[in-house]
Amino acid sequence: MPSHTSRRGLLFGAAALSGGALLAGCTSNESKDEDTGDKEQRVADDKPGKEVTIGFAGPQADHGWLNAINDNAKNRAKKYQDVTLESTEGSNDTAAQIGQVETLINKKVDVLVILPADGKALTQVGLKAMKAGIPVVNLDRVFASPQAYRCWIGGDNYGMGLNAGHYIGEKLKDKKNAKVVELAGLDNLELTKQRSKGFDDALKNYPNIKKVARQAADFTVESGQQKMAQLLQAQKNFDALWNHDDDQGVGALRAIKQAGRDDFLMVGGAGALSAFQAIKADDGVLKATVLYPPTMAASAIDLARALGQSKGVSGMAEFEIPSFVTCYSAVVDKDNVEQYMPTGFK
Repeated sequence: MPSHTSRRGLLFGAAALSGGALLAGCTSNESKDEDTGDKEQRVADDKPGKEVTIGFAGPQADHGWLNAINDNAKNRAKKYQDVTLESTEGSNDTAAQIGQVETLINKKVDVLVILPADGKALTQVGLKAMKAGIPVVNLDRVFASPQAYRCWIGGDNYGMGLNAGHYIGEKLKDKKNAKVVELAGLDNLELTKQRSKGFDDALKNYPNIKKVARQAADFTVESGQQKMAQLLQAQKNFDALWNHDDDQGVGALRAIKQAGRDDFLMVGGAGALSAFQAIKADDGVLKATVLYPPTMAASAIDLARALGQSKGVSGMAEFEIPSFVTCYSAVVDKDNVEQYMPTGFK
C-alpha cells in the first residue's frame, strides 16, 4: 500500500536516478578536460569508489507494491561493487521496526534507508541515527520531523489523482454530461485524501464531467471486488472509473466481468504487472494506470551510496544530493506500456 504524508519537494523522477546510475556530465560551456576535474570526482557514477555499508529497513511485504520496494532496493545494491547492504526482515509492527533500525545503528552502518511502517512512530529512531552521525534516506512515508532524515524520496499521491483525472478528462472532453466514478483506498489514510483531491482538482478543468459516485475500499483484492460490485449496482451507467490501487483493481475487474459491463474505461493506480498486461492486451475496460513507482527504492539506494561517498547527483550543479525527491506519477497506457513492463510488480 504505497503511502506518504503530504511532502512534495523537488520533482525528480526515480527513473532518472536509477535508470542510468547517476552519471557525471558536463554543461555546454565546459571542455572535456575541465569535465574530468573536481566536479566529476564529486558526482556518483557506476565506477567503484569508497565502500559504503547501507542499512535498509523496509516494510513487511504484505502487498505487491511493498514487496517490489524490497526487491528494488536489494537488486539495486547488487549492481554496485562498493555497496554492502545490511537488510532487515521488515515489519509492520512499529516497535519491531524500531528495534531493527537500532540494530543497524549499533552496527555502525554508513547510511540508513528507512521506509517506516509509521512515519510518526519511527521519527525518534530516525533522529537517533542522525545524531549518531548516520545520515538517513527517508523512503516514502515521511517522518514527523525533517531533522530525522537527510533526504526524503517518495511518490506523489496528489499527482496520481491529478494525472488520472486529466487522462480521463481528455478522453471524455467531447462527451456531453459525462459521468465518472471513483474506487478509492482507505479513507482514514492521508494518501487516499490526496489522491482524491488531485482527481477532483483535475476534473474541475472539464465542466462536462461530473463525478457521480465514490466508494472506499482497503487495498485488497477482496475489498476491490466487493466495493466495485456495489458501485456497479448503484450506477447503471457511467463513462469512466478511477481505481486508486492496482491490487484492489484485480478484484474490481472481477466484479466488472461478473456484471458483464464493458461500457466505460478504467484507469488504475500504482503500476502492477497484471495491470500492464491487461493494458497491453487491450481487450477489457482497463486502459491505463497511473504510477506510484516502486523504483523509488532503487533510487534511494543510489542516493544513500552518493551520501556515503560524499558525492552529488548527475545533472545537478550542487555537490550534494537534494533534500527532497518526488517521483513523477506517469500515466501508462497502450502507447508506452512496453517501456514500463519491466517495472511492473506482482
